Amino acid sequence: MAEPVSATDLLLGEGVVLLAVALALVLLFRRLGLGATLGYLVAGALVGPHGLGLVGGGQSKMAIAEVGIVLLLFLVGLELNPQRLWRLKRDIFGLGALQVIVCGIALLGVIYAVTDFSLGAAIALGLPLALSSTAQVLPSLKASGRINSPFGEKAFSILLLQDLAIVPMITIIASLSRAPAPPDAPPGWMLALYTLGAIVALVLAGRFVLRPLLRLVGRLGERELFVAVGLFAVLASAALMHALHLSTALGAFIAGVMLADSPYRHEIESDVEPFRTILLGLFFVAVGMVLDLDVIRQYPVFIIGMALALVAVKVALIAPLGLLFGMPRGQALALGLLLSQGGEFGFVLFAQAQDALLIAPAASSMFSAVITLSMVTTPFLLMIARRLEFSTKESEGADLDGPDQAPRSTAIIVGYGRFGQTVAQMLMGQGCKVTLIDKKPAQIELSSQFNIKVYYGDGQQVDLLRRAGAEDTNLLIFAHDDRNFSPAALQPILDAFPQADVLVRAFDRRQLLDFNGLPLAGVTREVFESAVAMGRTALEKMGLDATQIDEVERQYRENDRARLDVQLSAGVMAAGDLLYRPGRTMILPERSTIGDDA
Repeated sequence: MAEPVSATDLLLGEGVVLLAVALALVLLFRRLGLGATLGYLVAGALVGPHGLGLVGGGQSKMAIAEVGIVLLLFLVGLELNPQRLWRLKRDIFGLGALQVIVCGIALLGVIYAVTDFSLGAAIALGLPLALSSTAQVLPSLKASGRINSPFGEKAFSILLLQDLAIVPMITIIASLSRAPAPPDAPPGWMLALYTLGAIVALVLAGRFVLRPLLRLVGRLGERELFVAVGLFAVLASAALMHALHLSTALGAFIAGVMLADSPYRHEIESDVEPFRTILLGLFFVAVGMVLDLDVIRQYPVFIIGMALALVAVKVALIAPLGLLFGMPRGQALALGLLLSQGGEFGFVLFAQAQDALLIAPAASSMFSAVITLSMVTTPFLLMIARRLEFSTKESEGADLDGPDQAPRSTAIIVGYGRFGQTVAQMLMGQGCKVTLIDKKPAQIELSSQFNIKVYYGDGQQVDLLRRAGAEDTNLLIFAHDDRNFSPAALQPILDAFPQADVLVRAFDRRQLLDFNGLPLAGVTREVFESAVAMGRTALEKMGLDATQIDEVERQYRENDRARLDVQLSAGVMAAGDLLYRPGRTMILPERSTIGDDA
């Protein structure tokens, strides 16, 4: 009699298979330019119980991997402080609400018209299809650096309202239920009260519990404690919402917003990000695993047709809504393409509709397959959406020359403001051929009055840099003042142009630390050298001679470098003991008392 396989052996064996296949396919699909998400989905379908059967338990793995979506919403919340969120209220409650209502009604109408489902079943299937995939859209926006752009804010506002819409959708399905109501199930009006109460509780906990806790951790300087606090904030907020039958992702998002203006935001973000990446990849693998290939083989025309109809209906409705809210035509269409797929919360709502006896298990499987196939179209539609968005930006400066008209040069400078002008003047003063790029038409027109040719475009886009001749240049300099310029936005540029030395302007010390580990030729804090120059002048006015001032500058630079070395591994709040303060001063040769002669 064979010995039963232990849980540890099963976990290790399945883990090796999942990671091996996922790694191979993600590398292949990234190489083909199709994105990592499609690679994860195909890997899950290949090894899952409906494919080769190498790995089982797709539903259980999805339950674990949904923590990745929770972490994603937490990280997005960290980038949106309450003031900025309030500024987006029109897009959230106007554009977002219209998208859910209009798309939900249209899709339930399509299902009711082309199938023999009852009206209740059509509602239970159509409304969830109005939701889009947060797990696909937000990482794409973050990776491209567009999450804080006007386009990214519109997309995020819709996704946030969709998350809020889960509560009324659960209520609608419960009201249509043909099954006996569970004795512990709260009514819809109570769910709404729970939602408001939970939001207030999370706001208060963030202000009066998490912030003091983070200050304590910051004083201790222990990096692993930031990991523990970050995960505690995410999981505790998600657990509270889950206990109230609400959206766990919404709870994590609110926790993130409460910490968005905290000085420890960057440490938490960098600590939680690796967990989010791994779990989100596992989520898409699990989605592929639960894809019922047998159902697709039985009803291929219906499922493929519904997936195409889902994408087409959402594009046709979201694009006009974008125009209604002031988006340019190309960006409105790009928004429709970006949000055209079904969302991961559809799986949850279909399961609830099945428990409510509104739909049969076969219908749940069919429409889960529809959502999954619509997700498969997203990487391809994203390529079109990016081109449409970029072409719209170009049209805004249609009367300005693009960088494809620039002569080949040895250096490309992105950003011709006060910082980029100084760098460019020094290079051009030595006869270097420089291509200047800026996305502000006013700046370009002003420069033209001084006979300086600046080309129009977003220099963070690989395609635009390629058109500017970046494949042949020796030096790429990012001199713009974009404090949201992230390693995720910079990495594709480094991959595309490995022959070029890349220099980056950092907004502050935090952004400098963010770029740690990237193969950059140099990173310069924008006010560091000017502040040192003013410090020298101040010391001169306080009576120090030139030798002493040089020694002060030398010691300060060495001390600052030592602080950076510690902070690279322990976070920006570490190395506080290296700051100069009363009781810790520099030792100078032939020290004079500063201020005696002033």
